[in-house]
Amino acid sequence: MSTLTYTSPRIPDGPHSIEKGVPLYELLNEQAVCYLARNIQLAHPTFENDIFIKHALDGLDTLTLMNRARHIAKALFQTLHLDYDEAIQVMLESLTDSRDRTEESGLATFFYLPHSFLISDFSPDIHSGQRTASFPVALEAIKQLTTRFTSEFCIRPFLIKHQEETMAYLDQWIEDDNSHVRRLCTEGTRPRLPWGLRIPAFVKDPSPTFHLLDSLKDDTCLYVRRSVANHLGDITKDHPEYVFDVCENWLEGASDDRRWLIRHALRYPDKKGYPRAHALRKAAK
Repeated sequence: MSTLTYTSPRIPDGPHSIEKGVPLYELLNEQAVCYLARNIQLAHPTFENDIFIKHALDGLDTLTLMNRARHIAKALFQTLHLDYDEAIQVMLESLTDSRDRTEESGLATFFYLPHSFLISDFSPDIHSGQRTASFPVALEAIKQLTTRFTSEFCIRPFLIKHQEETMAYLDQWIEDDNSHVRRLCTEGTRPRLPWGLRIPAFVKDPSPTFHLLDSLKDDTCLYVRRSVANHLGDITKDHPEYVFDVCENWLEGASDDRRWLIRHALRYPDKKGYPRAHALRKAAK
């Protein structure tokens, strides 16, 4: 498998959806490691493929999905022998073409989960806690990666360490032409994103993300609107009345799409027996 010879970046095929009895961590297997090695070599011809593959596969079978991704990212960074900015540039040059829609690839895009951790785990801005010259490099990489595979996991350390500076980028991205970039603005800032780091500041006070949600509540893409709803659903676990107020205001003049969003956002508190959530979901039908 290490002798792959294709001449432009590609990713291995994957199932369209989760298959019963097939764990997600199997997506990051020997085949994925070898494809990653070839993609990097195309961008960086002196890359030591065999050394990377050896280190990446060492102990891989014992790890869960997220830990596999981190393990592969570490092997990649150590084998590149480049500083952070240079390593990120090589990674970007190894990506397949950007897309506005990635759904047709199914789960194959999980191939890019190690790339996500390469951005966050080795960022000097995260390790030092100080803003460095690498910050724009990391944020641009996050934007580019999310058009191939979600960057919702790797943007969270930046929001935790550098909230104001990172939010300034998201304020610009809510108007991006690519739906995946717009979705990142709401999905990446979710206070309690499944599988992702919690963002304690947003768990305590969700108001800093409201303008993002408000700007995207009527987005033309269901993928984005569903993320807005799920973000609100996160907030209901800590601040239900805040979300009830938001949804009540959004009901005025609401389209059918926005009414669906409101119903979706309030599923959890409705199941928990909040009368106001039930009334709002009923009003949104």
